[in-house]
Amino acid sequence: MRSGSNRARAGLLASFTALAAFASVGSATAATNLNGNWAPFTRCPVDAPAMLAADGATDTAVCVSSHSASGSIKLGNTVVPVGASDLQVGVVTHPGGGATVVSPPGGALVADSAQIPGGLLGLMCPSDIPVITGICNQLTDVSLNRVTATIESVNDPSDFQLLAGTTTGKPIITLPVRIHLENPLLGDKCYIGSASDPVLLRPQNLTRPVIGTQQFEGDGTTGAAGPMGRIDLVGADQTDTAYTVPGAGGCGLNLLNWAVNLKTGLPSASGNNNVTLDDARTYVATINDPGSVAPDAGKLLSQYWHSAVR
Repeated sequence: MRSGSNRARAGLLASFTALAAFASVGSATAATNLNGNWAPFTRCPVDAPAMLAADGATDTAVCVSSHSASGSIKLGNTVVPVGASDLQVGVVTHPGGGATVVSPPGGALVADSAQIPGGLLGLMCPSDIPVITGICNQLTDVSLNRVTATIESVNDPSDFQLLAGTTTGKPIITLPVRIHLENPLLGDKCYIGSASDPVLLRPQNLTRPVIGTQQFEGDGTTGAAGPMGRIDLVGADQTDTAYTVPGAGGCGLNLLNWAVNLKTGLPSASGNNNVTLDDARTYVATINDPGSVAPDAGKLLSQYWHSAVR
């Protein structure tokens, strides 16, 4: 998936450059425009209870944003282009290196839809099954043949490793997703993967990101003495080649599941699939010295974020 945002402090200099999906409460998603150094963190769930409860003495609240402009995902025999993707989460770090990932309302991952090459003809045709052959013969209308695919977050992520974002070859997070296939004949409930049987992506950096740091005021304005810090991890391509892919479900009132699965080669075992995210740009933001404002570090982070809303 693609990249975008978060903070600076020695222990936090290991951000995460990846994809994701989750659940929380808060008003942070209302903003689409933030000032200055806060700009990449438009959906950081700063008002989620877990983020607000981070005291700064033991638990530290962090905003993470990762954006990628393009990429691809291979599911069995089918390669689907990936449009722009934006992953944003809050992360509460704990003593000993553990972390809790907090999703914005609506999910951590927001991705553009992409058209599947060949459309429905590519997904199901040709076929030696008479009923499918009949459908294939009707696909002369471009709108009937067009299939769009969108990667969506489901459930909560896990196995978050902050330091993996600064190096290569180490999974950064486990991200449960599903792929939504949309077409008039497939209907609007056709998915590869589900909440109960998701595609589990574990993205890792193929190349080391270029690391930079920023210091800024609570409202996002750059300032060398500001209380906030941001780490920039840019230019890393990401991949995962080890995930499995379940079969499709809900396609054409479930009557076309088997046709999609047969042509696409689903379910598909680990080693037959891969995802690539190009030029991931990840940002991490946090209060520089959260211990100095304990036990209210999480509340202050939320206050700062809201002060940057334009």
